Amino acid sequence: MKYLNALNKINGVGAQKLKLLLDYFENGENIWQAPVADIINVGISEKLAHTIISERPKINPDYEWELLQKEDIQVIPFTSSEFPASLKEISSTPYLIYVKGDLNIFSQPMLAMVGSRKFTSYGKQIAESLARDLATAGIVVVSGMAMGIDTFSHQGALMANGKTIAVLGSGLDNNHIGPRQNFNLSRKIIANGALISDYPYGTQATNFTFPARNRLMAGLTMGTIVVEAEEKSGTLITANLAVDFNREVFAVPGSIFSPASQGANQLIKRGAKVITGVQDILEELNLEKLKQEKIIKKIIPDTLEEELIIKNISTEATHIDRIIKATRLNTSIASSTLAILEIKGIIKDIGGQNYIIL
Repeated sequence: MKYLNALNKINGVGAQKLKLLLDYFENGENIWQAPVADIINVGISEKLAHTIISERPKINPDYEWELLQKEDIQVIPFTSSEFPASLKEISSTPYLIYVKGDLNIFSQPMLAMVGSRKFTSYGKQIAESLARDLATAGIVVVSGMAMGIDTFSHQGALMANGKTIAVLGSGLDNNHIGPRQNFNLSRKIIANGALISDYPYGTQATNFTFPARNRLMAGLTMGTIVVEAEEKSGTLITANLAVDFNREVFAVPGSIFSPASQGANQLIKRGAKVITGVQDILEELNLEKLKQEKIIKKIIPDTLEEELIIKNISTEATHIDRIIKATRLNTSIASSTLAILEIKGIIKDIGGQNYIIL
């Protein structure tokens, strides 16, 4: 595997070329040691063959492999049973993917959530709420960890103690995980899901790497949800790829006067399925049974105070002041009971003393 990873660091050696070389040489080590004439005989262009030969002395396969191991980055080849089955269905699938986190997550239902970095308060609210509801229903939320809607989608899933995957347009080494403002978020995602990329260690994200990142998001998932996007947003690339891959495309309608919703509204005009809540998605994808299986057993409160608070909290955020007013509990008792319920995993403070039930 270390030789395949080394080859993946050479510009021009993509998935198709790797498959071609492996069909002939059988393993990565043979490719790495092959003379230029043999590489050309396989059907590789003379220019690329000479590039491979000239780049090999600059790359130490053992050293590169050690770097991956030090950062717990797993390399999964197309031939592995751990390679996501959904990615094998697309024509532009990578031969190698890099993963930080839980490999078992790829066997669960996954949906992509995408949107603009230039978000509105409406888009933020929708992204967090919808992601939270999807995660509660047992669906893995997949996004790109960019600022804006991507970030809120990941955070919404985490609020519900759900699973989420970030697909990056860079290497997964700590120095290149970005944006840097979301580095702490990436740690939470690793602990509750995974980071994934088809770029090797040390790859810097550029404008050219993001379209490739988008194809992974569209290919991994059953469908793509466009939360908020301007008319010419790059977000629409993922939606178009989802169509190409025979996946579902969902869009959240927005105001006809809001530039931030023009892209999503145009998708709806072109046939994307309108969604106003998680139920629309579950029904379209026949996942209602999944939601039923994820319903937590009936909560039995241990005290009268717990019962009062549970009755006054839902999946919508409720501020502590409203809870105190509704339950008529004094502030100290309400605060301590809320803390106990959060420790039990029944509710969650999503910030600013706003609580939701899990």
